[in-house]
Amino acid sequence: MSISISRTQFLRGDFSGRRASQRPPWAVPEARFVDLCTRCNACADDCPRGLLRAGAGGYPVIDFSRGGCSFCGECVDACAQGALTRRFQGVEHTPWRLAAHVEDHCLSLHGVLCRVCGEHCGADAIRFRPELGGRLQPLIDAQACNGCGTCYAVCPSHALAFAERATQSTSQPAS
Repeated sequence: MSISISRTQFLRGDFSGRRASQRPPWAVPEARFVDLCTRCNACADDCPRGLLRAGAGGYPVIDFSRGGCSFCGECVDACAQGALTRRFQGVEHTPWRLAAHVEDHCLSLHGVLCRVCGEHCGADAIRFRPELGGRLQPLIDAQACNGCGTCYAVCPSHALAFAERATQSTSQPAS
């Protein structure tokens, strides 16, 4: 299996491609995004939740540690260059196809009773399965997850990561 990584990921030693920065909602495909985005920061300036910041090269990225995205569309409306758009190649598209998945440092996976991600999941995509010894196994329904990032924002160990939904199964562990 081959993994496509950017030059920046290669130079930073991210050979797995897991640390890729997430563009704002409704971003066009990466190569086109970089061509169109002028790094004007209008999207970040208009984000009412303050979730967007300048990432590598000054291009905007979403920072889920600041909270979850409400998909209000203010960032799209602010982008005059078309790097963020609700229609790409004549087709309406969703903000993104992200779904959360668990990282190894999830507190629940280490026997700590923590359900904060599930309590804050507005999409009801995070459930907990009881296991022997009183542990709870967190599960994410990748089809129900809208990728808003609220679970990451509230997780005390930031043990959630996001990947394209197509690479996710419908039920995976979460924090």
